[in-house]
Amino acid sequence: MTAGTLQHGPSQGDGLDLTAAGTWTAEHARSLEPLIDAATRGHDKFSRIVFDATRITQLDTYGAWLIERTLRVWTSRGAEARLVGLPATYGNLFQKVRTGKQALTPLKHKPTGPIATLESVGRTMVAVTSDLTTIFQMAGQLVMAFLSVCAHPWRFRFTSLINHLERVCWHAVPIIILITFLIGAIIAQQGIFHFRTFGADIYVVDMVGVLVLRELGVLIVCIMIAGRSGSAYTAELGSMKMREEVDALRTMGFDPIEVLVLPRILALIIAVPILTFIGCMAALYGGGLVSWLYGGIDPKIFMSRLHESINMKTFAVGMIKAPFMALIIGLVACMEGMQVKGSAESLGAKTTDSVVKSIFLVIVIDGLFAVFFAAVGI
Repeated sequence: MTAGTLQHGPSQGDGLDLTAAGTWTAEHARSLEPLIDAATRGHDKFSRIVFDATRITQLDTYGAWLIERTLRVWTSRGAEARLVGLPATYGNLFQKVRTGKQALTPLKHKPTGPIATLESVGRTMVAVTSDLTTIFQMAGQLVMAFLSVCAHPWRFRFTSLINHLERVCWHAVPIIILITFLIGAIIAQQGIFHFRTFGADIYVVDMVGVLVLRELGVLIVCIMIAGRSGSAYTAELGSMKMREEVDALRTMGFDPIEVLVLPRILALIIAVPILTFIGCMAALYGGGLVSWLYGGIDPKIFMSRLHESINMKTFAVGMIKAPFMALIIGLVACMEGMQVKGSAESLGAKTTDSVVKSIFLVIVIDGLFAVFFAAVGI
């Protein structure tokens, strides 16, 4: 199928005749665009343009738009431009293209300077306030759903809880062990490398034990869970929202919070402390292994020093944080999932927001707990 052509007919006075022929479709865009550019750029002196489309054999939306664009360019220059001879088959197509918007929406000017900075800060604070309000609303709905299930235990979906617990906890064990093992090994290696300068290699055991059990163990596990399970929760609920499954549940008389959100968050609250314990043990093992192979600290000495440097309170500090961090990860993930609109772009944006906000809030909660435990002397 040959590409379309555009011939310049003999001019009559101040007029110009353009004769189009052949196939004017998108597959011939590379050859048609130069023809249109030459017609509009090289004949600026004419005040009357006649575009003859009698010999066009095939036309699609792209070709119709090229013709319409040419006519608009001549009209904008003050010339009289008209189309003649268009086959009746393409009349409706060309009319729909012609009735489209005549001009692009002008770009809005973005203000700069101090006013723009203040506006950006204000919009950010409004968004933060809105997110916090939504989180508290989700928490309130979750409490009401939990009380409703306590009053009617047969309504609780225990099978759903076990399924989510398996996915969140059991399937996450390998990656949690690997990451925390490496973190513990890296902390021990760096500690030995720097403490050796002062002849205080043995104190690396204290550092590894306290850091892992109080802070890094639960923090690393929760960050991993926010990226792994939190994003999955958001994507699952967002997909249900896009397919109107959430609305279908409401139509059938079910509470989506009770059916979809409660089992997921309970699974997280149960799973995160378990994973935190496993992660802490893996990190201590990694630290002990590196202390032995790299620092020359005998495993018996390592265990003895570890018993002296930590106690049950040290272990309890990290474990107490775990369910609270799990709760906030679940709330944020489910909140973002329930806010997904009907597009794939919205689903991707909300999944990203879920991970970012969860990690941020986990670190904030860890800081608040650190201040609290320091105030009470633990």
